[in-house]
Amino acid sequence: MDALSGIVIWFTKPLPAVALVLPKDGILLQCNANPDPSRLPVVRVRIGRARDLSATEKAMTTEESENGGAAAGRAQAMDLLDRKLLNIIQSEFPLADEPYLQISEELGVPEAELLERLATLRQGNVVRQISAIFDTRRLGYKTTLAAMAYPPQALHDAALIINRHPGVSHNYAREGSYYNLWFTLAVPPQENLEQSIDEMARQTKALSHRLMPTIRFFKIGVNFDMVQGKSAAHQYSPDGFDRPESGDWNRPVSLEESDIQVIRELQEDLPMVRRPFDAMADRLGMTTSELFEQARRFQEIGIMRRFSAVLHHRRAGFRANAMAVWIVPEAHAHEVGMTMAQNPAVTHCYQRPTFEDWPYTHFTMVHATTKEGCEEVVRQISSDTGISDYLVLYSTREYKKTRVRYFV
Repeated sequence: MDALSGIVIWFTKPLPAVALVLPKDGILLQCNANPDPSRLPVVRVRIGRARDLSATEKAMTTEESENGGAAAGRAQAMDLLDRKLLNIIQSEFPLADEPYLQISEELGVPEAELLERLATLRQGNVVRQISAIFDTRRLGYKTTLAAMAYPPQALHDAALIINRHPGVSHNYAREGSYYNLWFTLAVPPQENLEQSIDEMARQTKALSHRLMPTIRFFKIGVNFDMVQGKSAAHQYSPDGFDRPESGDWNRPVSLEESDIQVIRELQEDLPMVRRPFDAMADRLGMTTSELFEQARRFQEIGIMRRFSAVLHHRRAGFRANAMAVWIVPEAHAHEVGMTMAQNPAVTHCYQRPTFEDWPYTHFTMVHATTKEGCEEVVRQISSDTGISDYLVLYSTREYKKTRVRYFV
């Protein structure tokens, strides 16, 4: 059942765990049994307000064993209209006074039916969030991918500690290399990125860790064709590699306090009401037309990529997620990166630094409905680029995936 119906129950493996959300009185009850079979079960109980259920707590109660039944069931339950709706909202959500009405007219259904369908998709966590997507670097934030290595028995607790940092937006356990926890971190301009990572490694007793900031950013364009059942990632390079005239893409933009106030509003999840932007505009002391004009200006100067929905790819039916890493000679780094980015199944493509124990230069994120589908894409990339020295790391658990909240 969903939270609006009364009770939500999550079951996880290998730890027995149950989370109950009782919205009428707002109480959350969470129990975790000690996983060590050599000891008698020790039950830890945590009680808090239901609205305080964080990404960290969800990670404690949500396993990525969704490669099978539960996620597949959600995907199969969606009809063609649901899939068309998802295609629209993840591409370019309308910046309009009545956006849900505009989408309903495009789909040829009453607005009330559209809102009901979208509410169901949200409650099932197929739709994670609808909000603006900002470019971290253009806002002046510093960001990196981090890789950490842990003994298998220490990985889970370490991941939960990593989740507590508000700048961690993605955190995955991955198999296929010595480094088994991978996360992204963004910090404000005044904070030291390297010191933050070093402190997290020290606190979690990581065996080893690496900072892997972006050297070249060839593509980011997560988009799933829900009708065709395949990734349809946009060819979009934040660094401007697909637009030769874009030379300043990595430089922060100077922002006024009024800009920051608008960013704070647009980054929040859009409410499910007929006129969802009215409250934002009221809080900012402007009209909705002025708010939409600000959003368009943000896109023009490159700090906002788009306003759209983010899907939970597994619950949308894309149950396989692979990070393929490649050894590419520097002389061919740009050419190979652009070739990799042209594959519609590649949602992200970067060049990152190498280390003595990590010779891989190029990173490609691949999503497919099956693991075999990911492997087929990787083979195709290898054929297209002539690069045969690579690793494929599959995510085994999602500990956190959210959008960074800026200027909070």
